[in-house]
Amino acid sequence: MTGRGQVSAGDLLELVRTGRATTRGALQQVTGLSRATVGQRLDRLFRAGWLREGAGGPVDSPLGGRPSITLEFDDAHAVVLAADLDTRHARACVLSLTGEILAEHGGTLVIEDGPDAVLGELGRWFAELLEKAGHRPSEVCGIGLAVPGPVDSETGRVVQPPMMPGWDAYDIRGRLARAFTEHTGAPRVPVLVDNDANLMAYGEQRTGHPDCSAFVLVKVSTGIGAGVVVGGSIFRGIDGGAGDIGHIRVPAGAQALCRCGSYGCLAAVASGGAVARRLVETGVPAASGSDVRDLLASGHPGAAAFAREAGRQVGDVLATVVTLLNPGVLMIAGDLAGTSFLTGVRELLYQRALPRSTAHLHVLTSRLGERAGLVGAGALVVEHLYAPERVEERLLALGM
Repeated sequence: MTGRGQVSAGDLLELVRTGRATTRGALQQVTGLSRATVGQRLDRLFRAGWLREGAGGPVDSPLGGRPSITLEFDDAHAVVLAADLDTRHARACVLSLTGEILAEHGGTLVIEDGPDAVLGELGRWFAELLEKAGHRPSEVCGIGLAVPGPVDSETGRVVQPPMMPGWDAYDIRGRLARAFTEHTGAPRVPVLVDNDANLMAYGEQRTGHPDCSAFVLVKVSTGIGAGVVVGGSIFRGIDGGAGDIGHIRVPAGAQALCRCGSYGCLAAVASGGAVARRLVETGVPAASGSDVRDLLASGHPGAAAFAREAGRQVGDVLATVVTLLNPGVLMIAGDLAGTSFLTGVRELLYQRALPRSTAHLHVLTSRLGERAGLVGAGALVVEHLYAPERVEERLLALGM
């Protein structure tokens, strides 16, 4: 907001949504707008169904009087759909506009089957989930999708993804929007796509650490990737490649071939897939990071030893990450996010990083678990659709 005349209805909604101003009087005070102008702009939001009146607030005047009526973002006027793709498994859900999961489904979905088949199946899942949640397709305002590869946020297309053969530069947004329409009969809605680690970081930071100005999440599953949230926003780099730490070269991986085609990548020696291969070499059946997760949960000593060593390899790389970004929270997530792996990370991280970089660092495991990407994808859609400039566009499209 740069001036009184430029304060829009979208700006007022942002103030209410974030809790910075929740009465008409407070909006006048923050924006400098007249009572009449605030009323006119709020009226547009009420007619769209995006605002509602809540209970009366406290009486500020010592002379008494009627309490101020509070204003609230009405999260009941729409829902969001979200999905999180892994290499062989996916989760999808219906969320409220405030991030509550209303219905959820997880199942096998093989990313190597290609984007047309996978996204078409997601459309079917969404239709079934809406029915389960008791919401009409017409109530959906947008779809968020997390994928295991680097994403150009301007186009929503993945860029040379090592674990997503056949997806490079594919029009994910368009296909998923069509799949939603095909299975529900509803008009197309906006689709936003981002990297899974980015959205996991966004979901965890917003729900558990909103005051942390520099937040890093590292997902260790089939591959390894990091999501970085700085100042409340995802840091993506210039074309979505930020956080791709799985392809940093490490000495221990000199002879290890990575899925990207290079030798020596961190993911080739310390991912869930890499630990699974080491277990197979010792005679323990393990096809993927999820199998390693199950072995760790059952207390398998070999899996625990390999996970701890993998944690040490990742911790060595994270010492550089922590020194560069100086985060307040470093969160470990994914199939290997357990005690053994975390112990290994801490051993090398605190050994290699300067004490100044770790003095105020909290090293944690994921709080939201498998739902982190879903929550982050939903939040991404809401923040996009209810950003002040987008609110103005949508109100005009509604004739308000």
